[in-house]
Amino acid sequence: MRSIWNGAISFGLVSIPIKLVNATESHSISFRQIHTEDGGRIRYRKVCELEEREVTSAEIGKGYEDADGTIIPITDEDLSHLPLPTAKTIEIVAFVPADRIDPLQMDAAYYLQAGGAPAAKPYTLLREALKRSNKVAIAKYALRGRERLGMLRVVGEAIAMHGLLWPDEVRAPEGMAPDTSVTVRDNELDLADALMDTLGEVDLEDLHDEYREAVEEVVAAKAAGEAPPEAPAAPSSGKVLDLMAALEKSVRAAKESRGEASHSAQEPEAAEEAEVRRLPQRRSAGASPKQTGGKKSTSTAKKSTAAPRKSTAKSTQSAKKTTASGSTAKKTAAKKTTSTAKKTTAGASAKSTAGRSAKTAAKKTAKKATPRKRTA
Repeated sequence: MRSIWNGAISFGLVSIPIKLVNATESHSISFRQIHTEDGGRIRYRKVCELEEREVTSAEIGKGYEDADGTIIPITDEDLSHLPLPTAKTIEIVAFVPADRIDPLQMDAAYYLQAGGAPAAKPYTLLREALKRSNKVAIAKYALRGRERLGMLRVVGEAIAMHGLLWPDEVRAPEGMAPDTSVTVRDNELDLADALMDTLGEVDLEDLHDEYREAVEEVVAAKAAGEAPPEAPAAPSSGKVLDLMAALEKSVRAAKESRGEASHSAQEPEAAEEAEVRRLPQRRSAGASPKQTGGKKSTSTAKKSTAAPRKSTAKSTQSAKKTTASGSTAKKTAAKKTTSTAKKTTAGASAKSTAGRSAKTAAKKTAKKATPRKRTA
C-alpha cells in the first residue's frame, strides 16, 4: 500500500520513523455527469477569471481570502516553516482508557507502518506498552495543511491511528431529543428487550453493501442490452396501531426469519391442543336408531359365539373393525360381541326398535360365520 505521509512518532524522547497508510478504502460506485441528449461528458474546467482561460494544475496554488475579499497567496514553503512540532511528527500527548473517546469524534483511519529496521524495536515497544496498559494514545499531527488530533491503538500486530475531531468540532445534541413528556412502561421495555435478544449479535464480516451490488447488476444489464432487474415487491404488512403492537409484530417477524416459533414475547406459550375428529359411522342395511340398552345385543352375541372356530376367527376380525366406531364395553368378555352389536345398531334411540335391529344383525353374523360344506 502506498504511503501518504512520512514522519515519526514522538514517544517522550523516543522517535519512531513511520509511514502513514490509509486503513480504509471506498467501494462506492461513482457516476459521471453526461448530456442526456447525446451522452456527452460534462466536464468542469478550471478557468482564471482574470485572463478568462483554462489553466493547468501546475499553475494552481493556494490563497487565503481575507474578510474584504483580498486573496493572500500562501505557498508550500510558507507552510513548511510553520512553528509547529507536529509538522512531520505524530506527538503523543497522553494515554487514556479507550472508553474516554467519544465515537462522535472518530474520523479517518490510518495504519502506522514502521519506517525501516531502525524503527522495529521502538515500534514494537510502543505496541506492547499499549497492549499491556489497555489504553490508547492521544496524539497531535499535521496533515493536509492543518493540525489534527489522533488516537493510536493496537490492531493485530500493527499500530493504527484514528483521526479525531477536535472537541469544539462536535456539535451538542441540543434540540434533538423529543420535547414532550413520554412515559415508557415496563412491559414495553420487556418487549424491546425481547426484540434485542431475538435479533441477537452479528458477525460484521457477514455484512456487505447490497446497494452497490444492486447498482452493479443494473450497470451490467444495461451494458448487455438487457432490461434492468426489477425491485422485489415489498411484503404487505398490516397497519400497526400502537407501539406494543409494533414491538410484538417485530419480535414475531424476527423469530420467523430465524425459523423459531412466533409466540408473543409477552404471553407464555400455550399448550398444544389435540385435534378432535369425529369418526364416520358405518350404516348397514336396515340400520335403526341407536340402542340405549346392551342386554339384548349381549345375548344375541352369545348365540354367535357358539359357531365353529373358523367362524369365530372371522367374527373376531369383524368385531375389531366395528370397535373403531364405538366405545369399549366395560366387561372384557363382551368386548368383541358388544362392538359387533354397536356396528349393527348405530344410531338407535328406542329400545324396541333397537332390539329388532340387533336380532337382524345377529342373524347376518351367524350366517357369515357358518362354515361351507366340502364335497367329498
